[in-house]
Amino acid sequence: MSLQRRLLVYLLLCAPIVWVIALVASADRARHEVNELFDTEIIRLTRQVQATLVGLQSPGQPLPPSPMGGEADLRDLAIAVWDRQGRLLLVDREGVQLPRRTDNAGFVDLTLDGGTWRVYYLHSPQGEWLVAAGQREHERDELVWNLVGSQLLPWLLVLPVLLLAMAWAVRQALAPVRALTAELQGRGADDLQPVPASHAPGELQPLVGAMNGLFARIEDTLARERRFTADAAHELRTPLAVLRLQWDVLRRAAHYDERLQAEARLGAGLDRMDRLVTQMLALARLEATDHLAQAQPVDWEPLVAQVMGDVLPLAERRHIELACDWPPDGQPALPLQGDAGLLAVLLRNLVDNAVRYAPEGSTVTLRFAPDRLLVHNAGPGLPAETLAHLGERFHRVDGQAESGSGLGLSIVQRIAALHGLVLRYRSGDEGGAGGVTAELSPPFNAA
Repeated sequence: MSLQRRLLVYLLLCAPIVWVIALVASADRARHEVNELFDTEIIRLTRQVQATLVGLQSPGQPLPPSPMGGEADLRDLAIAVWDRQGRLLLVDREGVQLPRRTDNAGFVDLTLDGGTWRVYYLHSPQGEWLVAAGQREHERDELVWNLVGSQLLPWLLVLPVLLLAMAWAVRQALAPVRALTAELQGRGADDLQPVPASHAPGELQPLVGAMNGLFARIEDTLARERRFTADAAHELRTPLAVLRLQWDVLRRAAHYDERLQAEARLGAGLDRMDRLVTQMLALARLEATDHLAQAQPVDWEPLVAQVMGDVLPLAERRHIELACDWPPDGQPALPLQGDAGLLAVLLRNLVDNAVRYAPEGSTVTLRFAPDRLLVHNAGPGLPAETLAHLGERFHRVDGQAESGSGLGLSIVQRIAALHGLVLRYRSGDEGGAGGVTAELSPPFNAA
């Protein structure tokens, strides 16, 4: 059901209900006012009758009809007077005889002649007379319903107009929603410009803001995908051409030694292609993530043991010694809430890069501190211009013999950002030795 139809249904249901409640309340209030009016008149009538009894001579003499009284007054009013001995001194009509009740004073509701009467009893100060004046309740009910009916008919005539006015008002109130719908329907698939929120009603501004935020995230995701596609097309072109060339060499190899050499080159090319594709897919998954799905306190010791084991074959091939320095006893090693799997990838890439580009026979050190993590390799430092480009996609330092794709540090930077860490590079370490140091620390520790 549409929002407009739902509002109309609610209004069409609620308006008559509220109208009926108001009608009942109005009828009750009208009855109260009518009772007050007639009760006051009955009290005044009994006092006037009592004031005229001083000159009354003939007991049982009926009062002449009042020339001001209408047909309703004659039919629905009754007056009676009794003396001290209970003799009826005065009665204004025949057919309905008000009962004498010496034990009552004030208003009493009685059933007389098949109808309900409201009777007022008034005793004289010395008790010589008892005056009773009564009125049929039907007279009051008729007046009440006449009053309510006089209001009911205009309301019944106005109710359809009111409902039409409410339907028009609902449609006008939802015009901004229809305008927003029309604008979105008229957009192309690649139009992710923010929706103007200045003219939107206050109730729609949070929705428009959320939609604009969604558009921004979608545009960022599409930009990352386009960038990934462009990078993949650019970077895969050369390895594929090299593999094709090596395959041609392998097919045309005439001697056994030449074939072995071509097979080794083809295998190395396939390994490089596998590493490149794996890292590109890992980077694409990381860039599509805005936050960590699970964040738990990190235990660095098993992660370090796993990473050292993964990198050990490369370190042994290059005769690199791996070392890990922990903080002094009593101090934590970079307390962090994060994803252990991603942090293992981060450490593996940092240590792997440090091992690959360290001089053979040197040492790569993984050092933990309470507020940072450092990976240092020995050897010559790098100029500031080269350090500034570390972490860029597919960027590799010139003159390197080790194979690589230039994506490892990009992956490290993305994982660090997801954990709220900053990755910096510098030549040398804190002790003044040469080499290159990669430092991970929270933003407030980054200088």
